[in-house]
Amino acid sequence: MKEFKVSPIKSVVPAKTLEAIDVRVGTIQRVEDIQKSDKLVKLVVDFGDRMRDIVVGMKKEREDPKEIEGMQALFVVNLEPREFMGVKSEGMLFDIGYADGIMPVMAVPERRVPNGARVG
Repeated sequence: MKEFKVSPIKSVVPAKTLEAIDVRVGTIQRVEDIQKSDKLVKLVVDFGDRMRDIVVGMKKEREDPKEIEGMQALFVVNLEPREFMGVKSEGMLFDIGYADGIMPVMAVPERRVPNGARVG
């Protein structure tokens, strides 16, 4: 493994800032290819009371992105929807490592919990 240099910690933010971010557990039901993109896929995620589409860039990170179907992960669910390659994304998958230039892994609960469970 190549040597890893820890990045500096970001500026302090008020607790209210963190409280404004809604992070939930969801189960990835399906991974659908976005054919026009060389990196994007659409995740169809069950949050208990609703399904959402979340666009993520993982084609280059995994040999078979469908391997995550059925897994639970952490998602930010109160971001403004954005469109990527003509597909609306209704949240963001939490991953670990991308910002540091290492192969990302998903942030996942240590055991199964109900879909829609909140972080914090």
